[in-house]
Amino acid sequence: MTDVALEHKEGQLGALPGWRAALILLAAVIVAFTVAWIVPGGTDYPQAAVIPFTDWVNAIMGWIKATFIWLTRGLADLINIPLQLAIGFLAKGYRINWGDGFITLPRFSWVGLCAVAGLIGYRFGGLKLALLSGLSFLAIALFRQWDSAMLTLALILVCVPICVATGLLIGIWGYLNPWINRIVITPLLDLMQTIPTFAYLIPMLLLFGNSPVSALLATGLFATPPMVRATVLGLAKVPQDIKDFADMAGCTKLQKLWRVLVPSAKPSLMLGVNQVIMLALNMVIISSMIGAGGLGYDVLLALRALKVGQAMEAGLAIVILAIVLDRVSQAAAAQRPEQEAVARPWHERHRDFITILALLLLTTLAGLVLPAFDKVPTEITVTTAPAWKAAVDWVTVNYFDVIEIVRTTFLIYVLNPLRAFFEGLPWLGVVLLLGFAGFRLGALPLALIVAALAAFCAATGLWVQTMATLYLCGVAAFIAALIGIPIGVWASRSRRVEKIVTPIIDTLQTIPSFCFIIPVVMLFRVGDVTALIATVAFAIVPAIRYTNHGIRQVPHELIEAGVAAGCTKRQLFWRVQLPVAMPEIMLGINQTILLSLSMIVICAMIGTRDLGQEVFKALSKADAGKGIVAGLAIAFIGIIADRLITAWVERMKARRGLA
Repeated sequence: MTDVALEHKEGQLGALPGWRAALILLAAVIVAFTVAWIVPGGTDYPQAAVIPFTDWVNAIMGWIKATFIWLTRGLADLINIPLQLAIGFLAKGYRINWGDGFITLPRFSWVGLCAVAGLIGYRFGGLKLALLSGLSFLAIALFRQWDSAMLTLALILVCVPICVATGLLIGIWGYLNPWINRIVITPLLDLMQTIPTFAYLIPMLLLFGNSPVSALLATGLFATPPMVRATVLGLAKVPQDIKDFADMAGCTKLQKLWRVLVPSAKPSLMLGVNQVIMLALNMVIISSMIGAGGLGYDVLLALRALKVGQAMEAGLAIVILAIVLDRVSQAAAAQRPEQEAVARPWHERHRDFITILALLLLTTLAGLVLPAFDKVPTEITVTTAPAWKAAVDWVTVNYFDVIEIVRTTFLIYVLNPLRAFFEGLPWLGVVLLLGFAGFRLGALPLALIVAALAAFCAATGLWVQTMATLYLCGVAAFIAALIGIPIGVWASRSRRVEKIVTPIIDTLQTIPSFCFIIPVVMLFRVGDVTALIATVAFAIVPAIRYTNHGIRQVPHELIEAGVAAGCTKRQLFWRVQLPVAMPEIMLGINQTILLSLSMIVICAMIGTRDLGQEVFKALSKADAGKGIVAGLAIAFIGIIADRLITAWVERMKARRGLA
């Protein structure tokens, strides 16, 4: 049993003894790069052979815009109705035409919304969540971020139901048609979840212009995939006896679906709703670049003007809003349905809803008489902007030399050489090497897929930018794993450490990616070092969480067998726990790579020179072809990494009898 980590199957990469696997890998590298250097054009992709994907995409987008302008305008007008209602009631007030003039309905009182936030928190999570929700909204008001926060919240409240409904219907379609789910839906979701956020903005900007509707649609496209996956998974997890009971009760297909399967899958569906909310908030911040407004726009303006304090205040408001939405949605997902709710009168079943309406109505009417209820009085507000600026200035004055030495040394002696190495890799050698890895880890189909995706990056003329992205993503993922895995191991071996680590990584996971840039750029300025630090902070969570979970999930009988065999604690860890947990740890590394990739794209705003910068430049010029092609290249990097690591994990699980 102590040799559980040493089982091997001959002829499989990763299943061979370490020295033989290393020799095969070394031989593959030598052969691949030798072929690349021998074949003409195998090192630098010939410019004459570049396929004009950009021109093709621009032509297609131009045709779509010209042909379906009636549809895009109609869709924009339709979505704009609930969007303007939400913006009006939460942020700006709402005008209604009345005869020859109009009347203005006031926005909801900030006092009432704070109370409603506390009431919703109490309904789903008790007193602690009520205090967190209510006081968080109060803090947003007192720190002068109320108007922008409500504009962001309005977009979220309109976008999330659309995403949930769309994802639910597509997920049901995929569940009822497994072959469509496998061949069409799953690959499309993989692509959507690896395409960088900026790439969603470009077609929406081209088709719908610079407006909140464009921002909402881009947000919806980005945030819907988790709901589709959660629906398929949730319906598939419904116990077979429940399905059989519905058939025996004489349910039709529709009755079985909506009255049995969907309610039974509610826990999984609510987790999907939670993910939709968090991704929508993340994307709405980025969508401020094409007309969303709100807190993201405030941060963007402050960063461009180098206003440290204002950027930090708006960023903290985003974090507060994200934490509240995350905690409330998680609490709602954990709640069980009330069994006797249907038997009670309507006003009792919807008592909370009636209370919320009454609170909003009474406080809003009070705002017509008492201005303090309508708008947050400036007398009670405070600003921390000067304090943040003073803190950054103090650190800069006192530690500028140290920060600059660290930044410059790391850049010159680590990052720049690695960048030069990656950018100098021959495209054909990399394609052949990836194809070999796909063949050894999976089979011929996997080899063809990863080789074709890598070749696409070269055929578009973006090979150098692809390698620059790969270098920064690889370094960030390596550092995140180097820090996160030991922390995860430490947490798995100590309950006290786990209680400290878990709230920290939960908080990190709720912070939108945009916000990681703000404090780092204030100290380290723009460039690769800043992007690296922000990316590591954003991507480290899966490395910690999966390592902790994987080691804690090692079957207890394996540990007992190791102890009975006379293993010391060190031997037990290295020969039993770590090998069995390795598939789970590798899944965490996979997620770390994907998060690093998504964050590096956002870091194009602070001066990185890679595919993200190509997307960012395309956004500024509304060049749909260039932006979408660069976005696909980024997505393909993520898909290649995901497919290879997943195949490796499946191989390890099968070898250890865990599949």
